Amino acid sequence: MTQSDFGRITRSEPEKSLLKPLKRTGGRNNHGRTTARFRGGGHKRRYRVIDFKRDKDGVPAEVVSIEYDPNRSARIALVQYEDGEKRYMLAPERLEVGQRVMSGPEAEPRPGNCMALRRVPLGLFVHNVELKPGKGGQIIRSAGSGAQVSAREGRYVHVILPSGEIRRIPGQCRCTIGRVSNPDHQNIKLGKAGRARWLGRRPHVRGTAQNPVSHPMGGGEGRRAGGRHPCSPTGVLAKGGKTRKRKKYSDRFIVRRRRR
Repeated sequence: MTQSDFGRITRSEPEKSLLKPLKRTGGRNNHGRTTARFRGGGHKRRYRVIDFKRDKDGVPAEVVSIEYDPNRSARIALVQYEDGEKRYMLAPERLEVGQRVMSGPEAEPRPGNCMALRRVPLGLFVHNVELKPGKGGQIIRSAGSGAQVSAREGRYVHVILPSGEIRRIPGQCRCTIGRVSNPDHQNIKLGKAGRARWLGRRPHVRGTAQNPVSHPMGGGEGRRAGGRHPCSPTGVLAKGGKTRKRKKYSDRFIVRRRRR
């Protein structure tokens, strides 16, 4: 069993003004039907409102604390602007309490600062990257991840994603300098079933271990291997199927795919 290093965390209680209730679904939709299997239980959480847009330009902010967020793998930083407003942001590596961060055209390319992709020097790593200007960061938000700015092409910027894919992103889209904090998250070993239950993960049951009434691959005398291609309880094939939607819009921005 291994656990995360909480040495960088400087505050245990979250900022009350930036909390929202988080309703648990147990994997059910609004009709009460299970749409995501093996979900439910787990410790109660409250949602921390994160500023993914970083749209308060030209106003310096001081890092007040580095905090744990149960809703994501990365650490979050509480920053206070000079006008008194407080916001949460994703904490990059090497961000310390007392450091000043800024967003907008006047910001320098330092960890924690936010700027347009076209202003980032080539070779730097960024995170919390927008795909549409003004929508807020959508990609590169998990612990330890970072994308490298590799080239500029007209109004687009080429970015190397952690998967190896090279994607063109509009230059006016914003990003935050640096890699996301808590890179050791990938090394965590839960060690026992109880820790998975605390996270809301229920036991995963194989289809071949179920009864025929419960799963298409169930039943049979002895330990049979299913007798058909792997599928879901509703019969949807589990391997080789296409899962991406709206490819026509997204694919035209891919320069090199993650799988050659």
